[in-house]
Amino acid sequence: MSRAASPPAPFVPALADPSQRIDLRTWFAVAAGLLGAFMAVLDIQITNSSLKDILGSLSATQEEGSWISTAYLCAEIVVIPLTGLMARVLGLRTYMVGTTALFLVCSTLCGAAWNLPSMIVFRMMQGFTGGALIPMALTLVMTKLPPSKRAVGMAMFGLTATLAPTLGPTLGGYLSELYGWPSIFYINWVPGILLIFGILWGLDKEGRNWSLLATADWVGIAFMAVGLGSLTIFLEEGNSKDWFDSNFIRTFATLAIVGLVGWVATSLLRDEPFVNLRLYLRRNFFVSALLAAVTGMALYGSSFLLPLYLGQIAGYTPMQIGEVIMWAGLPQLFIMPVAAIMSSRVDNRVMCTIGLALFGTSCLMNGFMDASVGYDQLLASQVVRALGQPFIMLTLSNFAMSGISPKDMPSASSLFNMTRNLGGSIGIAMLATMLTNRQHFHSAVVGESVSMLSEATRSRLDQLTQGFIASGIDPARAADQAIAVIDRIVRRESYVMAYNDGFLMMAGVLFACIGVLWFADKVKSPSSGGAGAH
Repeated sequence: MSRAASPPAPFVPALADPSQRIDLRTWFAVAAGLLGAFMAVLDIQITNSSLKDILGSLSATQEEGSWISTAYLCAEIVVIPLTGLMARVLGLRTYMVGTTALFLVCSTLCGAAWNLPSMIVFRMMQGFTGGALIPMALTLVMTKLPPSKRAVGMAMFGLTATLAPTLGPTLGGYLSELYGWPSIFYINWVPGILLIFGILWGLDKEGRNWSLLATADWVGIAFMAVGLGSLTIFLEEGNSKDWFDSNFIRTFATLAIVGLVGWVATSLLRDEPFVNLRLYLRRNFFVSALLAAVTGMALYGSSFLLPLYLGQIAGYTPMQIGEVIMWAGLPQLFIMPVAAIMSSRVDNRVMCTIGLALFGTSCLMNGFMDASVGYDQLLASQVVRALGQPFIMLTLSNFAMSGISPKDMPSASSLFNMTRNLGGSIGIAMLATMLTNRQHFHSAVVGESVSMLSEATRSRLDQLTQGFIASGIDPARAADQAIAVIDRIVRRESYVMAYNDGFLMMAGVLFACIGVLWFADKVKSPSSGGAGAH
């Protein structure tokens, strides 16, 4: 591909003066940006927890309804790498206010959706406008706060990444049960308005640079959109369509490969690509991005498996599920300040090791469940998970942004968040497939033991049959119902074992990450001036 004659100028954010006292306006701007990131991540999980009610209202099946989440994720993953370019064109202040206002409009349209196609379109628009808020929050932390305050900002950013997925089911369950599912979209107006006012007051006006649109790498952007969008569809829809047995999935797998290879090729051929993929060649950034993807698998995977188990096996309502999941979120509010203080004094590799060990231990604790496990038994593992997650998210952000030049900060922020979100999609796809396959495996193994040749099985069937007869059911029908009961028990137990396998796999992956972590250089959050690498 030929180089552009006049490449777009790099976006060099105005960095805070290390010796400058941070005024209230700046803190408001940073807090508003973090609120936006929290809102955007929250909107994934809050919708999943209310999906059953939404599908019932829109007369859609479970398989059709999966596109409600896929559309949002697909648009979000595509827009994240574009945020640096759009901030250069419109200015950070205008872009954040504009995309937030559009996000609120799209949220309202989602709440007013009249059928499944309209909901899918509105969710895609919502993801495209909300996805930009995630990397912009990290950019604000890195550019508007001096090094001495950056640990606090990173800690707050880490909370948005971990609190939102865990509190989403809780908030979604309460709102759906009390006010109906449209309220989960309308509630965005509260943080959205606060965000807009915070950005308008906290950030200065910047000039527009429309000429950048003419010289932008539109071929690379097209390849990126096709590659990331197709990859997300491939991951989200693969399990329900039997993966490569489906022409639909094979088509999107091919498009994903072509798009991603084309994106990499065009980026390497340009001096100033719209997002700097060469950052992956930096050891610290590569390690942090890799671990962000893996912890994204565990973070979103846990938020996928546990609610599914509680709804399917324990029979919990969305509100009851939320009351269990929230214990993985609330303790983080108290742990994160401690993590922020430690990050400037302790080697971040040590802190991240502690976080990965605690998160892995919580998954290990959930790897030996039975059908009777509920709120009381899961409370301890959720608290252990909450103790570990802040140490991971804060330190990985520090690793990713350590030593990054000002002009590459938007790219680093976009790529770090994109990789983490992709990791979440990959993790959920893997776990969904594993859950199906392992359930079939355990069902076959348990079914071999529960046969008519077994004395214990025949005895149990006789007991059940006599119990049904005693309740007034005729003998032939009572025998059929007894067999059906045994079949449900076998299926239930095979599902429980499959859920256990999923948690054990996540525990193994998290423990393995500890070894990978130590390939990174020693990093601390700066307590005064400096770049943060020691």
